[in-house]
Amino acid sequence: MATTKLTINNNGSVRVEGDFEIVDMQGNAYDLGGRELVSICRCGLSKNKPFCDGAHRGHFEHEAIAFALPPKKV
Repeated sequence: MATTKLTINNNGSVRVEGDFEIVDMQGNAYDLGGRELVSICRCGLSKNKPFCDGAHRGHFEHEAIAFALPPKKV
């Protein structure tokens, strides 16, 4: 099975790499042009949403530090 890795970048995007598919709300796949790495916008400023275009620079702050989520609700 192929691996998909998501990296939450400081002050920026979510980097997605590996074997993945990105679909819209209706289940239609985005044409990724054979890419195995894309960056997804987190700041909402990209003119190319859902993909990052670098518009966040100087306008978005988030220090990405991993932490444990609370236990799942049952």
